[in-house]
Amino acid sequence: MAAVLLLLITVHVQARELTIYTYSSFTTSWGPGPALKEMFEAQCDCEVNFTSSDDGVSLLNRLRLEGDTTRADVIVGLDDLLMPQARRLGIVQAHDLTLSDWPLRESLNWQDSHFIPFDYGYFAFIYDSRKVSQPATSLQALIDSDASIIYQDPRTSTPGQGLMHWMQAVYTDDAAQAWQRLAEHTVTVTKGWSEAYGMFLQGEADYVLSYSTSPAYHQLVEETDAYQATRFAEGHTAQIEVAALSAYSREPELGQAFLAFLLSKEAQALLPQTNWMLPVRSDIDLPAAFTDAEREVIGYSPDEVDAQRREWITIWRNAVSR
Repeated sequence: MAAVLLLLITVHVQARELTIYTYSSFTTSWGPGPALKEMFEAQCDCEVNFTSSDDGVSLLNRLRLEGDTTRADVIVGLDDLLMPQARRLGIVQAHDLTLSDWPLRESLNWQDSHFIPFDYGYFAFIYDSRKVSQPATSLQALIDSDASIIYQDPRTSTPGQGLMHWMQAVYTDDAAQAWQRLAEHTVTVTKGWSEAYGMFLQGEADYVLSYSTSPAYHQLVEETDAYQATRFAEGHTAQIEVAALSAYSREPELGQAFLAFLLSKEAQALLPQTNWMLPVRSDIDLPAAFTDAEREVIGYSPDEVDAQRREWITIWRNAVSR
């Protein structure tokens, strides 16, 4: 009988599962998910399962609908602008990690008790230098041009939300007029990043909203420097991607271990060339392709964006529907 009980206990321990909610590009074969799963499973004696949504905003919407019925143990892929909403919804719990244990970049000034940063980047418009010989050097110039553009819906996409934030930061009370001018040469507004970038690569627009790190992918994987990122005189809005422990986690200790793992040197070294964002640790050596990724930052705090998001979405929706 003792042997049977020992066997049952062993099976139970080996069957521990960690369910991670994230966005779809994170879990693709070329994204960081598969490698992170393999690396963490080798340490935890557990099974990691991913559940994906189209984008970070879609992920938050899913968590809002599921409430306390969610199966999420860990949430990966919200960003700093979504943190106030997630906190208000009560879907996350304190991570209880001492963040000073890791050499996080001082510029992040990260002290949050519920969310950890795992990578960051800057929103930028990507263009093919073989087609666009004189790229826009400001948001104003791009909006006033006749260049075709694809961007993402701010209601479902964190890049789309980043552009909305960017437009408000630059144009403030004149944002509606700027959106209307942009709409005149917008090819389409997609639900998420993957669809938009795929259409751009198929030649369906001159510019696509993405990140200043996107050209690094083309340089390191495709060995081409044809795709470049704009650098705008007004500055760029930034994004810090975050992870958190679900308030309803069935495996909080395991989830906390995964959060710590995301900040490990091995995980951080993997992210730049799989998630194509910048690591939050200051001790990660990056390929030269990332040298030009940094940008001057403009914009509002997450709490300021949270307070005005509904109004900004209304401004955007009314402007582009005319």
